[in-house]
Order: sequence, then C-alpha cells, then structure tokens
Amino acid sequence: MRTSSTLPPLQSLRAFEAVSRLLSFRKAGEELLITQSAVSHHIRLLEETLGVSLFIRSARSIALTDEGEAYYKKTKQAFRLIADATHDVRVSSGRNKVHVSLLPSFAANWLVSRLAGFHAEHPDIDLDLEPTLRVTDFASGNIDIAIRYGEGPWDGSDAHLLMAEQLSPVVSPLLLGDGSKFTHPQDLMHHTLLMAKQPIDWEVWAEAVGLDFRKAHTIQLTDYNITLQAALEGHGVAIGRNLLISEHLRTGRLVQPFPEVITSYRAAHWVVLPKGRTIGWSTKTFFDWIMREAAKDTHPTNSSPLTAV
Repeated sequence: MRTSSTLPPLQSLRAFEAVSRLLSFRKAGEELLITQSAVSHHIRLLEETLGVSLFIRSARSIALTDEGEAYYKKTKQAFRLIADATHDVRVSSGRNKVHVSLLPSFAANWLVSRLAGFHAEHPDIDLDLEPTLRVTDFASGNIDIAIRYGEGPWDGSDAHLLMAEQLSPVVSPLLLGDGSKFTHPQDLMHHTLLMAKQPIDWEVWAEAVGLDFRKAHTIQLTDYNITLQAALEGHGVAIGRNLLISEHLRTGRLVQPFPEVITSYRAAHWVVLPKGRTIGWSTKTFFDWIMREAAKDTHPTNSSPLTAV
C-alpha cells in the first residue's frame, strides 16, 4: 500500500495526539504501550513532515507551540470523527456486542464471578472484555465502555460513580501471627508495604489515620493483582480494596489487622463512557446491569441515567 503524500504517518499522529493531551512524552508512551524514545521519534518525524516545531521543550516540561496548538485542535476533531464513525458502523451492523475496557484486578476479583448472571439475563448480548492498565482510548472507536479506578472524572469522558472502595491494610495469617506486631497503625513502619504503581490507596488510608509512610520500606508492583498475590504469600502488607477482595477476607486468606476502614471517592470504581457519543442499547443494558450489581455491595449511587438508541 502506497503512503499518501498529503497525510502524515498515522502512528505519528497518534503519538502527537497523546503527547498534546497529556503534555508528557513518558505518559504518552505508557498509554500507547511504546517507549518514550519511540514517542520522541514519532514526534520528530511528524515535525519534519510538517516543517514546523510542534512543542516547546524544556528540562522539566513541554508545551505546544502556536502551530502545535492549532494542529492539535484539528487532529483531535479528526480522531473523534473516526471514532464515532467506527462506533456507528459497529452499532448498525446488528452485532450485539459490548466492548469493555477494565483493569485486570477488577475483572479477576469482581466482574468475572458475576458474568454468568449477566449472560443469563441477556443471552443476546456478548461481552468483549479487554483487561488493561492503559488509559482508555475511546478515540480508537474500539471501546464502548470502561471501568476505571481512582479519582474521576477524566478528560473526554463521562464518569459515573460505580462504588467507592473500602480501604484497610490486609495481611496473610502467615505474617499476622498472634497480632502482637500490629497493635497500632504506626507499627506498619516496621513492615514491608506492598504498593501498586499508583499508591492512592495507601495515601488515602494513611492520611485518614495520621500515618506518614514515606520512610517505610516499600515494594512497588505494577498491578493490584500482583500486589494481592504478594500479600497472600506473606511478603508484606497491602491495602485491601475490600469490595474486590471480600472472598479472601471471608475465608481468612487475608486478615485486617486494624479496625480503621476508610471509604473515599479518591479511590473509587467508575463506569466511564466517551463524552458526546450516542450510547447503543446493548451498552446501556450492560451499564444498567453493572450499576445494579454494584449497588448490591454498596449503597445505590446518584449517577445520572443514560439514554440509549
């Protein structure tokens, strides 16, 4: 296939859109699952193709040039048009499939055990689950709905609160012993703290109980599933996302050494939809179902209703 002489490389455009939106080469690389140097290469290639500088680079930050700002506004619109067109074609094809992007930990520890119930209620709808740590890219047109964790909302999306987590440190009985080493939150400073890549859970809980854990010995792990497995094997103390790990707590595989359980919207699960996109009936059906399922574990949310086509 010959390359158009009027269109720049699509991969370079994707990299430009991500860097412009995030104002970070590193974050753009994490989102696109490529290295930071690869992002830089794509940007240089695009600047050479266009004959202008798109970014002002400094030691600690980047900013769009005037030309870059104008180009970003147009390319953002173009990606939105492509995403909407892709979505419309899929909806009109008559295939009742919902593409769901979600964190692996949420999929494994909460959603999978409930899928049989969804399929029993809605046998005419197929779910295509994409467990990923990447930021949801609605611009691709391949994702209908996402489940994300943290503090919403996110740019370019409509975030609906699914459930705020219930946070508390958890340990394996192997590490807990007789409990004498865990009489006060300050005792955590003598143990290894297991943290996911973004330690918002620990920050929320520690702030609530007045613990400064910055000098604690920590092990940082990429995914909460890995953090959870390390805790189960007795390698340290993790923050329990208790709505996700209720089965581990019920069976005693993990134990809460302290009574303090903190709930915060900074550490919450959200249902995320692309802003401004028409929602198909199958997506709305899944949205309504998962909101009802979450309400069984927590109090019903005050999320606004969706209109489907």
